[in-house]
Amino acid sequence: MRSNLIKIVLIAVCLFAIMYPFITEPPEQPEPVEVPEIIVETPEVTLPEQPLHDVQLPDFGSIKDIATKKKRFFDFIKPHVEAENKVILQQRASIEIALMMLQFEESLSDVQIQRVENIFKLYKVDQQEITVESLKLALERVDIIPKELALMQAANESAWGTSRFARIGLNFFGQWCYRAGCGMVPKRRADEAAHEVAAFKSVRASVTSYFRNINTHDAYRELRAVRAQLRADKQEITATALTPGLMSYSERGIDYIEELNDMIRHNKAYFDEE
Repeated sequence: MRSNLIKIVLIAVCLFAIMYPFITEPPEQPEPVEVPEIIVETPEVTLPEQPLHDVQLPDFGSIKDIATKKKRFFDFIKPHVEAENKVILQQRASIEIALMMLQFEESLSDVQIQRVENIFKLYKVDQQEITVESLKLALERVDIIPKELALMQAANESAWGTSRFARIGLNFFGQWCYRAGCGMVPKRRADEAAHEVAAFKSVRASVTSYFRNINTHDAYRELRAVRAQLRADKQEITATALTPGLMSYSERGIDYIEELNDMIRHNKAYFDEE
């Protein structure tokens, strides 16, 4: 009897164990916790802008002594300015000889004609024939720019060779171009603007382009007229005599002219050095 009772109890316990999950309420499940997504921002790495040329430039920005920086800058640019003026004087001599020959009713040789036509093309002298008048027009354009003026504009426009445009594109004169990809896009260019800052492969190309711009662009017609008058009066062509003709070179207008004149006066000692 006792063993039967024990069996009954064991059976009851087993049945209770089996039925328990079905007769009790399941424990309340905790609300799922929303884990915020963690976004790790990778810092943007700005690579240094690579030069658009193969020229090894002096590191003008690292020169702390002002006098040393100026001398290094002038020593670097001056030979190119002087070389360009020398070429221009040779071109001018060819025009003057041709003019003299025509005035004496002498014929030009085929070589002379070709040389003059090439000069006309370079300086945008839009004349169909080589005449006394067209040669006189050419002489207004084919003339030097005083080295003091060229050097001071280079120093001013390039911040003594430290500007981005000078370092990356050898543009020492702030010259613009208007064909997509012709140079460097200014970081502060207006959205509607299309110009770029010209880039050059050599310092000489930069200097030549500057001379050609001054000697051909309509904006500097007044400068060329003053220079031609100085020639006619057999007077020296000085930098400060020509600076008023650069009013259109900068949006700063007269302030730019006055700054150039001040720079020319304060740096005279460097110009006189050989």
